[in-house]
Amino acid sequence: MNVTITGASGTIGRRLIKAVGAANHSVGVLARNVRADMPAGVRLWEWDAMKGPPPPESLADADAVIHLAGEPVAQRWTNAAKERIRDSRVLGTRHLVEGLAALPRRPAVLISSSAVGYYGSRGDEVLTEHAPPGTGFLAEVCKAWEAEADRACEFGIRVAKIRTGVVLAKNGGALPKMLPLFRAYLGGTVGSGSQWMSWIHIEDLTALMLLALVHPLAGAVNGTAPHPATNAEFTRVLAATLGRPAMLPVPAFAVRLLMGEMTEVLLASQRVLPEAARRAGFTFRYPELDHALKNLLRA
Repeated sequence: MNVTITGASGTIGRRLIKAVGAANHSVGVLARNVRADMPAGVRLWEWDAMKGPPPPESLADADAVIHLAGEPVAQRWTNAAKERIRDSRVLGTRHLVEGLAALPRRPAVLISSSAVGYYGSRGDEVLTEHAPPGTGFLAEVCKAWEAEADRACEFGIRVAKIRTGVVLAKNGGALPKMLPLFRAYLGGTVGSGSQWMSWIHIEDLTALMLLALVHPLAGAVNGTAPHPATNAEFTRVLAATLGRPAMLPVPAFAVRLLMGEMTEVLLASQRVLPEAARRAGFTFRYPELDHALKNLLRA
């Protein structure tokens, strides 16, 4: 299978390239800045998602497209940053689908990244793929983002939208940012600690995307582990894994002073369950938080 990936320079993309190649698929990459450090055999094309569709040759023989590209959410949300976050996902996906629509031979499947931010902050409510969207900036972005991906269905392409939670990885994402504080005995809960964190080990996320290449998964797919944790539980398990206490909670007002409106992400409560993955027979290698963190933090 020929698989074209956008956003491949990020933490998920780098791991996904290796996983797709290990599954004996051919890999092509669309990137704004073509990098020479890609694995051998990976085909490279330059694409600025804000300027229009990808070059036709990058999609001409693709059997599947995995779309990960987007401005990082983890930054202070100035008006300019919010515009970049939204446009990179909404306009970028629109331009990708326009490119797919123009092909004489279209790929069978588009796997488009989304996020559990779609659900907004919902307290203790259990959220499956059938839950309606929430409110707030990220929820609005995710709704518009997914709507653009869904347009590919009009051209006979199966669309799977992976609503990703907090991705736990050794060399990128949220976890490496937390470790210095916890190792320095400065770790603690954020806000009340009662907010639910829906997380997933990066190996499970990439395996779920690989499944979506060949399994008829369609529509929303929650890319989260089956056992979400409250922020307090996550803090306790991470501290125990590192052999450190966690006694310095960070008050919500302090987070707001530091991060501004982006605090919405850190204090949001999303108790998300991967019902679609379960129905598809997907087996999580790391369903429990303690096993996931031990795997990532072992020497």
